Amino acid sequence: MSHAWMPASPCGDGCVASTPREVAKLRQVWRAVTAVTAILCGAWIALALLLPGKQRESVVRLWFHAILRAFGVRLEVHGARKFQEIPKRGVLVASNHVSWLDELAIDSVQPIRIVAKKDIKSWPVRNGSAVAIHAEGTTWCGLASGHYKPALFQAALDAGVPVRPIVLRYRIGDHLTTQPAFVGSDTLIDSIRRVLKARDLVVEVHVLDEIAPGRAGTRRELAKLAEEQSNRLTSTELEIAPSTGDSHRARTITPLVA
Repeated sequence: MSHAWMPASPCGDGCVASTPREVAKLRQVWRAVTAVTAILCGAWIALALLLPGKQRESVVRLWFHAILRAFGVRLEVHGARKFQEIPKRGVLVASNHVSWLDELAIDSVQPIRIVAKKDIKSWPVRNGSAVAIHAEGTTWCGLASGHYKPALFQAALDAGVPVRPIVLRYRIGDHLTTQPAFVGSDTLIDSIRRVLKARDLVVEVHVLDEIAPGRAGTRRELAKLAEEQSNRLTSTELEIAPSTGDSHRARTITPLVA
């Protein structure tokens, strides 16, 4: 069920890229089998809960990375290697949202809890945890992005913790791609099949500078700060991969700010 007040994205079927180069059918099957196997290994990962904190985090992080690689996706991390600048200090990680792969990519950097708006009252940022939100409230194709929703930033203000904007971008070779996007009439199976077919798919995780507590007096100001910082990376001077067509292709492309 949808309502007028719910976040909406104009991205649809026309945004989704075709596959410029596919891997062989046998390779697709192999990826599917190894991905399922990696996911099922999660039962054993439960034993990692018995390990000390740092070791537990490392095991879980490597598991998510293994799943990502099983799907044929390579991870690139730009910026800090962890979302928490100060250990055991809470932080709200604000990310754009493109694909079901987003969660795998985020947790391959640092396993954290990703929550929805309905969980706002139980967010554990007060307890020193790193918590992530998809700040646009819905998925976009990756070539366009939505405004960040102020209500999602209230927890950071209430807890007095910093906000860490991150930007996820997908590319094939040196070209941006919408192939992993989960938009329009897509089913999860449709999106998974495109990913299994893709050759040289890379997800970039750009970990941007923290927004310190006190820089914004309201949640609207805080959302705007995070959105402006992230917007420097949502457009790039990289070319866009060949596509069946999308409605954002004519927009101005500005240089990447590293």
